[in-house]
Amino acid sequence: MSLEKKYPKEVKQLLAKYPPEHKRSAVMPLLYLAQREEGYITREAMQDIARILEITETEVASIVGFYTLYHDKKEGKYRMQVCTDLPCALRGADEFLDNLCANLGIKVGETTEDGLVTLESVMCLAACDRAPMFQTQGPRRHQVSRVHDRGPHHGIGRGVEEE
Repeated sequence: MSLEKKYPKEVKQLLAKYPPEHKRSAVMPLLYLAQREEGYITREAMQDIARILEITETEVASIVGFYTLYHDKKEGKYRMQVCTDLPCALRGADEFLDNLCANLGIKVGETTEDGLVTLESVMCLAACDRAPMFQTQGPRRHQVSRVHDRGPHHGIGRGVEEE
């Protein structure tokens, strides 16, 4: 079902926020709307957004691929993102990521068998001064140095929490 049929009021409100000649600026809010129910953005939703905004599907897909807040496949209830950009890599992010993989029993980009955790390697979580860095849906954690083996939600990293 198209976004316009599923969420007619929301689509209309989002498009009204932008002048007609700049309606492509609604791409991110429309992506968020498409992702809201299923937790990820289907190819059909990307095609629908491209049609609504009169842009190419490739343009929509490139935005989904660039921003870590959008997902194009079903993921775990919790997403763990480990920054592997240069500052974090220089301060042990790769070792931290390897430890997470071993403790969770998955590879980067995979989801645990119980469907709870998806592990991602991302570029830049905007905390280079406190590298290495990772985040889940909760507080970001920085200066991580090891992983506790008590399960994916308990003590996944030792570090200082931010608000």
